Amino acid sequence: MTKNNPIGLFDSGIGGTTIWQEINLLMPNEDTIFIGDQRYAPYGIKSKQEIVDLSFKNIDYLLSLGCKIVVVACNTATTNAIEEMREKYSIPIIGIEPAIKPATILSKTSKIGILATKGTITSDFFASKVKLYPETQIIEQIGYDLVTLIETGRLHSDEMKALLTSYLLPMVDQGIDTLVLGCTHYPYLTPIIETIIPADIKIIDSGKAVAKHTKEVLEKLDLLTTNTSAGANYFFSNTDIEILKTFTPESGIVEYRDF
Repeated sequence: MTKNNPIGLFDSGIGGTTIWQEINLLMPNEDTIFIGDQRYAPYGIKSKQEIVDLSFKNIDYLLSLGCKIVVVACNTATTNAIEEMREKYSIPIIGIEPAIKPATILSKTSKIGILATKGTITSDFFASKVKLYPETQIIEQIGYDLVTLIETGRLHSDEMKALLTSYLLPMVDQGIDTLVLGCTHYPYLTPIIETIIPADIKIIDSGKAVAKHTKEVLEKLDLLTTNTSAGANYFFSNTDIEILKTFTPESGIVEYRDF
């Protein structure tokens, strides 16, 4: 493993590009390889074993391409399979989880809302994190069909607005002052969410924190790139690469591939 090997990321689809954006912003000289496992999206409705198996498949592919670290840019994969991934592989693996801790710090009412997939909210991992904050009222909402709408190019549809309204307003009525986006797809919904909920409700996702942690791990392992020019970025999809292109940069060193 060398310092100039790429950072690998995977998600069930295009959502993990929100994590890629933060990593690229913080470490623009690093080469990256992103896998959008869109053929099997969404992960949130699959069994734990299916999610483990898909995660292994994705990591195996990233390792075959020489990645020096893997970022699991998917809340569902992290909350269902992170222990199994770290047990199987010796490569550093960075997970992502709903930003409950920063939300509890920011909240003044001790009432926070969490919008996440079924796979995340029903996982033992997620339940263990919620138990850490007994003084906080955590209002959970499964975002049924949101990932599917994003993955099929219906981000700005009337159906999306209606679904989000039905999920968010009950949480607003219960007095939340902080909303956690517990899926890497959901930051793309922020502009729509802001038209539905009051402006004083804070919206939090995990992107910046994951990027910062990834850099810290690379520094600790002395694996930060020595490249001084912009890194090369490769985006892989196993379905329609055109949808993935709409969520990734149009400039810089970018290449799209099937896998």
